[in-house]
Amino acid sequence: MTPAAQAAFLADGCADIVSIEELEARIARKRRLTVKFGVDPSGSELHLGHAVVLHKMREFQDLGHRVILLIGDFTALIGDPTGRNEQRKPISREQIEANMTTYREQAGRVLDLERLEIMYNSTWLRPLAFDDLLRLTSQVTVARMLERNDFSNRYHTGLPISLHELLYPVAQAYDSVAMEADVELGGTEQLFNFMLARQFQEHAGQPPQICMTAPILEGLDGERRMGKSLGNYVSIGEPAEQQFGKLMSLPDAMIPRYARLAAFRSQGACDELASQLAAGAVGPMAAKKDLAEEIVAIYHGREAARAARAYFERTVQRKEAPAEMPEFVLQAWPRNITLVLAASGLAPSKREAERLIAGGGVRLNGEPVTNPSAPWQERTPAVLSVGSRRFVRVLPPPQ
Repeated sequence: MTPAAQAAFLADGCADIVSIEELEARIARKRRLTVKFGVDPSGSELHLGHAVVLHKMREFQDLGHRVILLIGDFTALIGDPTGRNEQRKPISREQIEANMTTYREQAGRVLDLERLEIMYNSTWLRPLAFDDLLRLTSQVTVARMLERNDFSNRYHTGLPISLHELLYPVAQAYDSVAMEADVELGGTEQLFNFMLARQFQEHAGQPPQICMTAPILEGLDGERRMGKSLGNYVSIGEPAEQQFGKLMSLPDAMIPRYARLAAFRSQGACDELASQLAAGAVGPMAAKKDLAEEIVAIYHGREAARAARAYFERTVQRKEAPAEMPEFVLQAWPRNITLVLAASGLAPSKREAERLIAGGGVRLNGEPVTNPSAPWQERTPAVLSVGSRRFVRVLPPPQ
C-alpha cells in the first residue's frame, strides 16, 4: 500500500487529523511509525467507547507500525480534568495498580498482543526534578491553557481550577516527547492536549506528532458519552449475554451510529442501514439484534454471540427461564420474598429488594411480584428473576 493510500485508509472515520498530508509524508519517510494511545487507569474496565480508538490502533498494527498502549499511572494521580466542569479527584496508587491489571487482557480482545507494547508514564514523569518541571511549564502560557473549553468555562463561571489540574496537559504532552511519538490517537476531547504535545516536541527538536481523534461514542442512553460512572456503558470484558442484553436497550435512532463506531461497518453501509430503517425496509428490532450479535462476536467470537442472541430471544422476548442459572439453597424457610432476594444476591439489601419489587422488576416462576411482604410459600425449586437477565433457582432448605 502506498503512503498516500495508507494515510487515506487510516484517516477514514477520524473526527480530526492534523494533518493527513503530514501523515502521508511521515509514512513515506519512516515507513514504521510510533503510534501512541494513552489511557488513565481511573477504572477497571475498558468499554466500547475506548474500542473506537483501539480499532484504529489495530489498523496501524496490521500495516506494520509500532503501536504502544500508554498506561497513565502517573497522570492518574493528578486526575484528568478533560471535559469536566469540576475538579476531578485523583485516585490512590493502590487503586491504580488494581485497575491496571485488567487493561492488557481487555485491550487484547481488539489488538494483537504479540505486536503491542505497553508503557507506563511514571517511568519518565516520576524522575522529573523541579527544574525540569519549570522548563516544561515555561513553554506554555496560562492564556493558552484557558483556551481549553473545560478550563475556560470554569474560569468564566467562577468555578475553581486547581494548579495541579493545569499540569495534566503538560504531563500528557511530555509523554509524547519521552516516547518520540509520530502519531497520537484518542477522543476528540483530547485534541488540545495532542496539539500541546506538538509544541513540546518541536521545542525538543522532534518532528511534531500527527494528531488523530476518533468520534466520541454516546452511551446506551443515546445522549451522554459512554462512561462507567454514568451507567450507560458496555464493557469489553463483560460476558456475552450481558453485552447483548445491554445493546438491545439502545435507542433505535442510535443503531446506525453504533454500526459505524462499535461494529466498525463502513460509512456507506451505515448510511444504507439508516435509509432502510427510515423507509421501514428493515425493522429496528431485527437490525438491533444483528448489530448486537456483530458487536458481541468481536469480543467473544461468533459462537458465543449466537448463543447470547438465543439467550435474549428465549429469556426476554419469549420470557422463558434459561436452561442454566445459578442456584441458591435456602438455609431456613424465610418469612417473605424480600429476604430471599437479598440473601440470594439478586438485591444488595432488603431496601433495594423492596425497591425492585415496587418497580415491577421481580418475577417468581415467571409471574410478577407486587407485594414485598408476600410470604415465601415455595416448597419446591423456584425461579426468581430480576429484570430480563438475572435469574436464580431457589432450592428449599436441606432436610
